[in-house]
Amino acid sequence: MAAVNVISVVPGNCEVEFTAPFSFTIEYECLYPLESDLEWKMTYVGSAGDYSQDQLLDSVLVGPVLQGNYKFVFEGNAPDHNKINEEDILGVTVVYLTCSYKGKEFIHIGYYLNNDYSDEELKENPPSKPNIPAITRTLLLADPPRVTRFPIDFDNYALLALPQSAATAIEDIAQDHENVMDYVEDDYARDIMD
Repeated sequence: MAAVNVISVVPGNCEVEFTAPFSFTIEYECLYPLESDLEWKMTYVGSAGDYSQDQLLDSVLVGPVLQGNYKFVFEGNAPDHNKINEEDILGVTVVYLTCSYKGKEFIHIGYYLNNDYSDEELKENPPSKPNIPAITRTLLLADPPRVTRFPIDFDNYALLALPQSAATAIEDIAQDHENVMDYVEDDYARDIMD
């Protein structure tokens, strides 16, 4: 069971100039106190085919994290257009948020956005070099955000919070699973060698 559940992420600045900052209102709950802070990151995808073009727009540590509900506004700078290939500035791309605990990412929330000229003349006859002040960035809210969750260990607190008999039972099940997997691997190795 996750110690932190993201309840909602509400984007602000949904249709703005390309150079405007990003803003997201994030609400989450923590089911029990955590030993360390949460790290939130905001990243802009500069090129779909090249991860090295991704730009970290901002990161923030949030804590201390006690049991309860939390809400904050996470703002990040616009991407540096000088670090984006000219052919990748216009069109659809992604901005995504991640949250990590002790260096382990447990949620990834991605939003599609479209960069285009708002002026019809520029849309029909775009300049050879992108005119950055004339570009509008629009979050595509018709598509729901892409959310991926990753199971991580939050301080082993889930086991500590259980009665001793339940915690022991869970540890026994994990050990049994490990023993079965060892047996299956050994049996498989024997079959291959025969």
